[in-house]
Amino acid sequence: MNRYYLAVDIGASSGRHILGWMENGKMNLREIYRFSNGMEMVDGTLCWNLVGLFEEIKAGMRECKKLGINPESMGIDTWAVDFVLLDKQGHVLGKTAGYRDRRTEGMDLKVYERISREELYRRTGIQKQIFNTVYQLMAVKEKQPDILSQAENFLMIPDYLNFLLTGVQKQEYTNATTTQLVNPSERTWDRELIEALGYPQKLFGGLSMPGTVVGTLTKAVQDEVGFNCKVVLPATHDTGSAVMAVPVPENGERKGRETEKTHDTDGGLLYISSGTWSLMGTELSEADCSAESRKANLTNEGGYEYRFRYLKNIMGLWMIQSVKKELAAAGEEYSFAELCRMASHETIKSIVPCNDDVFLAPESMTEAVKAYLRKSGQEVPETAGALAAVIYNSLAQCYKETVEELEAITGRTYQAVNIVGGGSNAEYLNQLTAKATGKTVYAGPGEATAIGNLLAQMIKAGEFQGLTEARAAVYSSFEISTYQ
Repeated sequence: MNRYYLAVDIGASSGRHILGWMENGKMNLREIYRFSNGMEMVDGTLCWNLVGLFEEIKAGMRECKKLGINPESMGIDTWAVDFVLLDKQGHVLGKTAGYRDRRTEGMDLKVYERISREELYRRTGIQKQIFNTVYQLMAVKEKQPDILSQAENFLMIPDYLNFLLTGVQKQEYTNATTTQLVNPSERTWDRELIEALGYPQKLFGGLSMPGTVVGTLTKAVQDEVGFNCKVVLPATHDTGSAVMAVPVPENGERKGRETEKTHDTDGGLLYISSGTWSLMGTELSEADCSAESRKANLTNEGGYEYRFRYLKNIMGLWMIQSVKKELAAAGEEYSFAELCRMASHETIKSIVPCNDDVFLAPESMTEAVKAYLRKSGQEVPETAGALAAVIYNSLAQCYKETVEELEAITGRTYQAVNIVGGGSNAEYLNQLTAKATGKTVYAGPGEATAIGNLLAQMIKAGEFQGLTEARAAVYSSFEISTYQ
């Protein structure tokens, strides 16, 4: 009989339950449940509905029961940086604010009163983003000190969801690194930094690696979903899971597609985890916390087996997702595939800097793009296709610039870009990326985050001997498209 594993992959706009199993040497997937997600305005604060998310998690688990499948284990991954503070009874204190909320405005300056931006990077290797947990915690400290004083524990979002499932509180390593409070050399919380910032030390316990068993389901959850199983930590940061699923053949050669081998450590692997965000980078065995790296705004996020995801956060498909919603609200309904096709016929050359803060959470993405182009004296798009073309071309330009930075800093010349995640299906963007970077682009698999989640569980269960074997299975199990 097949052994099944359940990945619960929750992104900023949707979540999905995907079963995975091995059969005849191939990895198989089956999506059994999907639900929507998003931040909600609650009394002036953009918040996550964690109660609703937990109900959706259990609803998807009940689909397993309907199918007669009792998974060997399950794992949850989500986005990064957001967290809950818990009281002695394990109840959430205050609101669960999301990273797009404006509460962190000015909090970087409060942090820098205690530690310089340069020293903060040297100690953590994490790029400056105003929504990083280090600034979110400062917002709580400055604006809601009573909540911080009552807090007994700190859990990232997937850690909290695991706690609801099992009753066990564990802090997972890969997501913890995105807080900008972890020392990449010691690979645990930076106690001196936490002390300097005035955050309670008791909130930060030991860090657990992907593959750790959190526990089994509580009796209450078992009664609701109809079965029991282990809850295993994947790389709970969704990008950490997605990067695990970058397909690399075991011998490093891509069936004659490349002239050089692709090594999956020490800077030989170049990837884009493409979704709401585009996370573009490579894999290193040691973090690069140099001044040169800081100036390029590259980050060293923790990965599986203490590998480092050395990457840059690029605004990604958030921009086109926002435009798609705005067009629909105006009565123009297009699929992403249609927007790609329409954009491919446009000749507009205008470019915007995708990572500019004006595109993080504008009231209207369409107007934000147009306003920037007017201000910079560029052609303003008048049609949906032209607007999409501006965004896709701007993303490709960001990718080009990031490749150049990575090559300059690592001293490597990359042969290819591996694009995984939902954005790997954007054929026009893949073509633009190949043209802009001058690299061969390998696109797929689309469900990389869920696959990486499953791989961590499968390695723990002995289905694979390690990450190299698991990545080779991904390469042989899923379709990979090539663009040159």
